[in-house]
Amino acid sequence: MAQPINPAIFILEDDPDIAGLLKHHLQPAGYGVSWFPTSAGFLDEMHARRPALVILDIMVPGNSGLDVAKSIRSNSGLAGIPIVFVTARTAESDRLRGFEIGADDYITKPFSPKEVVARVKAVLRRFEQPLKKEIVRAGDIVIDTAAMRLTVRNEPAVTTATEFRLIEFLASHPGRVFTRKSLLDAVWHETAFVTPRIVDVYIRRLREKIERDPEKPRHIHTARGAGYMFEVRK
Repeated sequence: MAQPINPAIFILEDDPDIAGLLKHHLQPAGYGVSWFPTSAGFLDEMHARRPALVILDIMVPGNSGLDVAKSIRSNSGLAGIPIVFVTARTAESDRLRGFEIGADDYITKPFSPKEVVARVKAVLRRFEQPLKKEIVRAGDIVIDTAAMRLTVRNEPAVTTATEFRLIEFLASHPGRVFTRKSLLDAVWHETAFVTPRIVDVYIRRLREKIERDPEKPRHIHTARGAGYMFEVRK
């Protein structure tokens, strides 16, 4: 009988000690780990082997982890792969920038290897959780939950799994205002490491993908002092 293939995780990290530490803890947790000390060839390997998740340091030789993340998110074939930053940059502005690019989690150094494993598992659970198989139509937006496909004005819109789950949740409850905390509970589930400001970042990213004018949204509205609401408009 063929042995099951462990989910592949790619690590972009120039420090061999940190990479080795991560590998030492991720492999016993059931993951196949590949280490890349520079960004050279990283995206090519992603295309060839399509990992389940990537862990990116920001400051690495060659293109930075941020540049690599931008390339991943702008490529329709790779955009859905989860990204976790593990970096020494601890400022909130750096964290928000990482999420604005499309990170699914952001872990600062020094870190507990067990915490990294726990958060990797949390991200992958979020991606694997089954959605109800249905088609949600909201004006010129069509959400195919089974295929995790978003169509806007008859054109496919590339989203991460987190973005897709957020738009699916909001569009499935039109006219209802959700607080940031409610959205964290519904979409992220494990909320201990995610702040409400991250919800704002994801709302902004979704508006850029579905609204004709993100500055004057017709679908995702801000309920000042309360949260966000999805409105069905043609």
